[in-house]
Amino acid sequence: MQASQSSYKRLNNIIGWVLFAIALFTYTATVERTASFWDCGEFIACAYKLQVPHPPGAPFFLLLGRLFSLLSLGDVSQVAYWVNMMSVLASAFSILFLFWTITMLARKLLNKQFGALTQTEMWTVFGAGAVGALAYTFSDTFWFSAVEAEVYGMSSFFTAIVVWAAFRWELIEDEAAGNRWLIFIAYLIGLSIGVHLLNLVTLPAMALIYYFKKTQKVSLWGGVAAFGVGMVILGIINSGIIPGLPSAAFAVERFFVNTFGMPYTTGIYVFAALFLGVLIYGIIWSARKNRPMLNTALLGLAFVLIGYASYIQVLIRSDFNTPINENNPSDVINFVSYLKREQYGSRSLSYGPLFFSRPVDQKKGAPQYEKRDGKYVVFDHAPEYVYDGDKQMLFPRIYSNQPGHAQLYSQMLNIPLDQSGQPTRKVTMGDNLQFFFQYQLGHMYWRYLMWNFAGRAGDQEGSGYLLPWTSDQGLPDLIKNNKARDNFYMLPFLLGLFGVVIQYFRRSRDLLIVGLLFFFTGIALQIFLNSPPSEPRERDYIYVGSFYFFAIWIGLGVVALIDGVSAYLKNEKLRVGLVAGLCLLVPVMMAAKSWDNHDRSNRYHSVDFAKNLLNSCAPNAILFVGGDNDTFPLWYVQEVEGFRTDVRVCNLSLLGTEWYIQQMKRKTYESEALPISLEFAQFNKGKNDVIPFYEIPAVKNGINLKEYIGLIKQNNPAIQVPLTTGEMTNILPSTTFFLPVDKAAVQQLGIVSPKFQPMVKDTLVWNFGKQDIYKPDLIMLDIIATNNWQRPIYFSTTLGQSNYLNLKDHMQLEGYAYRLLPVQVPGASDGFVNTDLMYKTMMTKTFWREMNNPDSYYDDTYRGSPVVSARIAFLRLADQLMREGKNAQAKEVLHRSLQVIPDKSIPYDQISTNYIQILLTVGDLKTAQEMADVIATRADQSLTYIKQTGGGGNDANFDLYNLQTIVNAFRETKQEALAKKYEAIFQKHLNALG
Repeated sequence: MQASQSSYKRLNNIIGWVLFAIALFTYTATVERTASFWDCGEFIACAYKLQVPHPPGAPFFLLLGRLFSLLSLGDVSQVAYWVNMMSVLASAFSILFLFWTITMLARKLLNKQFGALTQTEMWTVFGAGAVGALAYTFSDTFWFSAVEAEVYGMSSFFTAIVVWAAFRWELIEDEAAGNRWLIFIAYLIGLSIGVHLLNLVTLPAMALIYYFKKTQKVSLWGGVAAFGVGMVILGIINSGIIPGLPSAAFAVERFFVNTFGMPYTTGIYVFAALFLGVLIYGIIWSARKNRPMLNTALLGLAFVLIGYASYIQVLIRSDFNTPINENNPSDVINFVSYLKREQYGSRSLSYGPLFFSRPVDQKKGAPQYEKRDGKYVVFDHAPEYVYDGDKQMLFPRIYSNQPGHAQLYSQMLNIPLDQSGQPTRKVTMGDNLQFFFQYQLGHMYWRYLMWNFAGRAGDQEGSGYLLPWTSDQGLPDLIKNNKARDNFYMLPFLLGLFGVVIQYFRRSRDLLIVGLLFFFTGIALQIFLNSPPSEPRERDYIYVGSFYFFAIWIGLGVVALIDGVSAYLKNEKLRVGLVAGLCLLVPVMMAAKSWDNHDRSNRYHSVDFAKNLLNSCAPNAILFVGGDNDTFPLWYVQEVEGFRTDVRVCNLSLLGTEWYIQQMKRKTYESEALPISLEFAQFNKGKNDVIPFYEIPAVKNGINLKEYIGLIKQNNPAIQVPLTTGEMTNILPSTTFFLPVDKAAVQQLGIVSPKFQPMVKDTLVWNFGKQDIYKPDLIMLDIIATNNWQRPIYFSTTLGQSNYLNLKDHMQLEGYAYRLLPVQVPGASDGFVNTDLMYKTMMTKTFWREMNNPDSYYDDTYRGSPVVSARIAFLRLADQLMREGKNAQAKEVLHRSLQVIPDKSIPYDQISTNYIQILLTVGDLKTAQEMADVIATRADQSLTYIKQTGGGGNDANFDLYNLQTIVNAFRETKQEALAKKYEAIFQKHLNALG
């Protein structure tokens, strides 16, 4: 029985919207209620007040986010939820368009028009669409992106609707109507630029769709030419329009300003008028001359530009100098730099140096301009480094010279290094390609693909994927019970392979298109990104577009299976119903297994962690913090919830940039400008980026910090040496700084507790070390010298050791942050604890929403810095209270820690093990023994597993450390029987692994 075209379309729409509703319900039920870690806090803060996030920005995403934030109806605690809901809605729409795309491609596999489909064929098509769409709905990476305020959910929506529109255009016979769809696609691509550039990589495949439809006789070289045209269009938009138009505008601007003496921005207006005038004239002329292809192309360009115009928001808001104004793209110079992502540098793709290469020369690169006296003046040139040709390679994959990366290359590729970091054998193209295939494609792409469609081994950094025969037998409980350990038995992956096979045999052209889309959003992207040997976090979210196109094949795999069993199951209705029904169980299984590790509905600690850090600071403080997860949650709670806006958050990752230092020198909310004495000329781009250590005998015993900053400010030759270029550079002439302290003024300020008053010195003296001063260090030193103890200066406990400027023994721990004071406690190499202040902070001023809920899911990000920082803070406080004889308070502190971060929600870690001795010392044998039993049992399981699998390394050392710490704790507190019990476990594994 044939199905009518109208019934097909009606059911196609109904089922699509049902799947949309399923996705919407899933993501709404599991969405995070506040700002997640990483970029989400920044994006929510920037959306709420239309500020400027990190390059290259996402202005259209922020404009929509601002609209969604209004749904909070003035309740600032709900702003994050509603901006997250924007991703939920966009992701649900992605599922809708995915279903419609799969049904179009599945119908083409059957090679029948709408009206020619039988009822069973129609349900075959719908079954394929439902299975593919639901598999993607519950896939690991897409679900992760769908429930937070990141750009990838909305980027997936634009990918979905553009691909759907392209295949929909293919069905249209009327050329005029078809051209309108092409213009619609161009507009969508333009809008997507304001979300993420990922959507642009679909263009080469779009060109093939156009070629296959418009060409009567398809040929290999015709297809190659069409693909080339698509690549050209991609290049025009990515390079010619996005940064190219502003760059051209700046060239015209310089000409008008520098040559004709016109006011700033004159050339920009002239360029804009000429460019738009020519474009409008071209559109009108092509219409009058009846040139439909040219007219459509020009209209397409116009609509790309209309979409791209969302970037005007960046210029406008940056000109208002909002509190978050990254790169300050308020003028054309900074705007071009912002679009080109110059802040992040570049990676060689075709030919370049290897990880051990060192520059042998330096050339002047692109000129750097600044506004000066009504002109655009070149103040410097970007450096272009010249490398030894023997240390460069085609297609360089092992290129990164970042700290620690050489050692990682050495371990991965078995390349021995000498003491200077140079390889002791020749590094070959074989090494290069081995890293490319094993790490970049294997570890950084294939592993992620298999996470989504085969199964994930866990949520620890570097976790692998699971295979159908992977057994949990003998696994330690922590690994076996990890909520992210989900085995899909490769069923989604196998369905995808079946889809590839049937598309190859029945619609090879469509396979080429979908294959190119899959390749460009996955493997090609990995080639372009050229991953270094370590990343700050797992990067699977980048390849979500590639997983989208694999989901199309999963859907088509249903058609392949129905066709494959036709020889064994003759009843057509039964065959379709049985196979489609069984295939639908695959995404049902994915949903059931993945729900617990994607449900963020009770997770708040990213924001509570930020509040705890801010509440560790005194009023009007300056707080130095590190990377994204230190900074973005702080920005969120200050900008959106208005929490502790008196504290000035100072990001050390950005403090090496001139625009950020300028922003720190102005008042923001309740925080006055930071006490930075250096002027713009001393910290402009390229100035004092690195001040090398070069000892001068006359001052080797120490230099006054205030005087040293003054000499830098004066550009004084007394602290300068010549470079090989003949230019002079500032140096650090001594390892020791000293800073005079007005003890009377300090006492009047009341910043030092009475018990530490005897340790206040007339001069703060410390050994900075034989190390270079980087620009962030220079600005911190300037603040310390200029501040005169007027404002509290804090350093987050999450910083790396080098960020403390070797001043730790002058720092007082008050919670999650160290406060710099003119006090030196002997032996306090890791700071000293003020128990009065810290007890009040940790017991009464910290937030722990749902941290004790075992049903809340906390992944590796939460188990890392946030929990470690908290447990260290409780440990340091309890330890010091015990040393001061305040055992009752010490016990109370540890019990508070175990109450708010219990093992049932966040398993005990290496820090927790150190609680045991303090608990024993303060007389809490019961709690100490309970903790010891849990930790020792887990260590026993883990070490047994490591022995069975032939592992070792850090994991084994971690467990052995825990066991030894437990043994020592019981032995030192005279609990010898218990000490022997745990020592037996320790010795068993020490001998086995020894």
